[in-house]
Amino acid sequence: MYTSQLIFDNFPNLTDRQKGQFTALYDVYAEWNAKINVISRKDFDTLYLKHVLHSLAIAKVCTFNAGARVIDVGCGGGFPSVPLAILFPEVKFMAVDSIGKKIKVVSGVCEAAGITNLTAVNARVESIAQNFDFVVSRAVTDMSTFVGWVWGKIERGEGKGSLPNGILYLKGGDLTEELAATKMSWQRYNISEFFEDEFFETKQVVYCSK
Repeated sequence: MYTSQLIFDNFPNLTDRQKGQFTALYDVYAEWNAKINVISRKDFDTLYLKHVLHSLAIAKVCTFNAGARVIDVGCGGGFPSVPLAILFPEVKFMAVDSIGKKIKVVSGVCEAAGITNLTAVNARVESIAQNFDFVVSRAVTDMSTFVGWVWGKIERGEGKGSLPNGILYLKGGDLTEELAATKMSWQRYNISEFFEDEFFETKQVVYCSK
């Protein structure tokens, strides 16, 4: 079983508060998952590897600056936004999902873990009026569809992160055709270069600037 030590080993500069929040996630998600199943029960012992650390791969590609606005589209149980909100406490996160029970879990997790910089919203992203600096997500749909949903929500700009404003998307497998179909310029980062476990061998962060 993986513990929060996995996160501490890969992100050695965490504050005591952040360490406490990451440690709390296991029990908090276990409690919520017993009521509303958002994480496969057979996978739960790998929560810190397959969900928390996987989410934090985005932070190895792009550091968000204080005041940045980040939306997690199709957030499910809160990945990648919940771990990222802990890592970047001065960044404003919105987690959006069209399935209300998933948003209930995200809200409950944030309340229990003391995460105050994340707002969970039960909506389709098309209905969200605000604009954002970055869009993050994890394998919600094919890239062309996803870009159609979110491109208009991203403000052009720099200075809100270590990369210009844009999309940061977690996805696995051979993405060549799927990315080409968007007719946009993507950068691809192999997560196996950041984290050692074989789980990450085919996993990538893909990025496109606005």
